[in-house]
Amino acid sequence: MYTAHFGLREPPFGITPDTSFFFTSPHSQEALNTLLVAARNGEGFIKITGEVGTGKTLLCRKFMNTLGKEFVTAYIPNPYLEPRTLMLALADELEIELGKDVDQHQLLKAITMRLLELATDNKRVLLCLDEAQAIPIESLEALRLLTNLETEKRKLLQIVLFGQPELNRKLALDAIRQLAQRITFHYHLGPLTRDDMEYYLGHRLRVAGYAGARMFTRQAINRLFRASGGIPRLVNILAHKALMVCYGEGAQQVSAAHVTEAARDTKSSKRRLTPWALAAIPALAAAAGLTWVLIK
Repeated sequence: MYTAHFGLREPPFGITPDTSFFFTSPHSQEALNTLLVAARNGEGFIKITGEVGTGKTLLCRKFMNTLGKEFVTAYIPNPYLEPRTLMLALADELEIELGKDVDQHQLLKAITMRLLELATDNKRVLLCLDEAQAIPIESLEALRLLTNLETEKRKLLQIVLFGQPELNRKLALDAIRQLAQRITFHYHLGPLTRDDMEYYLGHRLRVAGYAGARMFTRQAINRLFRASGGIPRLVNILAHKALMVCYGEGAQQVSAAHVTEAARDTKSSKRRLTPWALAAIPALAAAAGLTWVLIK
């Protein structure tokens, strides 16, 4: 098997946001610290941006897992919802029981009463919205109005927006300038540096159970950095494929040639694998018992 061959408990480079693999690079740790400080200060809106694949969803989950018991969190992964549907999703996350034909007034009243109830119990409510660049403008405005709810001490609801850079362009629109002015904490996630990427690879391998010598040669790491640009998701995809090619050859260490073959089979690279390697990858995946799909 793929994992048994390298002495691993599990595949180290999956693309699902598993918090056990969270890597505290300078970027991700600073972003996490920003989130924690902002949440504890009771700020109404917090914003995290980053290009596709830089780890926003993983950061979001790590953030929610790190918060103390004084926080109640709500998470909406796909907020491309009109205002009423977004409010219904929030009510569901807050475990609010609603009537079948609840109207807008009753819906907002129920959310307000629930937020007040939690505040009375000294709970802070924090809503995390992933892929926030997709939120319709009308829904953003509805969220802004929700953050007007407050006690004499603090806001009843804090909102964290995780989105691609397009979110910044949306927030620059005149129609929602009031919301943009309320974002007091923000952070932009960048790619890994070459050295950080090397530590990242080692970290994920250790979490997956690897206890051997260097898995990737220095030349392989250099090639992997050039091919991925330090984008964590691309690093994972390329490292995973390189391990499969390495396994297919019966080798124990990933070389630059293995990374090159992996890059040729990845859409971000304009090249493609040689026919023998292209045919081998699906078979290797099946042999290794891997369940995540190779992205091309």
